[in-house]
Amino acid sequence: MQHAPFVAWLMQTGGVAHTSDARRAGYGTREIADAVLRGHALRIRRSWIAVRGADAATLTAVDVGGRLTCVSALAPLGMWVPPAAAADGRVHVSVAPNASRFAQAGLRAHWGAGPAPVAPRAVREHPLNVLAHVSECLELVDALAVWESAVNKGIVAPAVLRRVKWRSVRGRQLAEATSVLSDSGLETHACHALRALGLAVRQQVWIAGQPVDLLVGERLVVQLDGGHHLEKKQRRRDITHDSRLRLMGYTVFRFDYHQVLFDWAHVESVITTAVAQGLHA
Repeated sequence: MQHAPFVAWLMQTGGVAHTSDARRAGYGTREIADAVLRGHALRIRRSWIAVRGADAATLTAVDVGGRLTCVSALAPLGMWVPPAAAADGRVHVSVAPNASRFAQAGLRAHWGAGPAPVAPRAVREHPLNVLAHVSECLELVDALAVWESAVNKGIVAPAVLRRVKWRSVRGRQLAEATSVLSDSGLETHACHALRALGLAVRQQVWIAGQPVDLLVGERLVVQLDGGHHLEKKQRRRDITHDSRLRLMGYTVFRFDYHQVLFDWAHVESVITTAVAQGLHA
């Protein structure tokens, strides 16, 4: 059973390792070969070894000379995985820009490097690089939800996200949006932006039995939908409350968090136009 210590070491490394790392850990060619011969390990490419039953997606990444990243790296890191992205089934792999081409059937290749350096033989990307690839791969709403989950799970702090030198506009947008949601919340962010225009804005004013998010002047209600508003029961309550407000003579506008964080120009235009029409008085 001379292979047993080697297999235990291999499992501790995450199930996949380069043979040179195994030799540095004190395991010789004979021990590695014995583990393979007995079916406890298998070879991937020429110099990689994996424990039997290792994560299939990681093996796929190693097999093409890349690292697991983006959607495929979320669950191992404890981040939220968007259902549509999970259902896609492709393995997301980061590869060096100068890497040789390979068959990409069943793969989603990410050729760009992330902001964080990674060890040459790492099999999974750094969490910050995973977030960078997510920012470029998913719709903004799903990407923001993933970034929020990284903060909520304690994987990365909002202050860290703000200081990272993101290489894309989307990365910078998501870092700012995640910080807003973590630090002050969607409602406070919108309130500050509207007050900066000189508007009289109050938060959480009770009207028709429920609080409204923002009341501009006396008659203009602005409701802001976060993720929980996507639930059917909550959505029905929102529609019922909006109907009551309109019957009481209020003008009601409802915006989702994608609009507030990524399309503020539209939100501002709607509200300022309503004020110009006197709908707030």
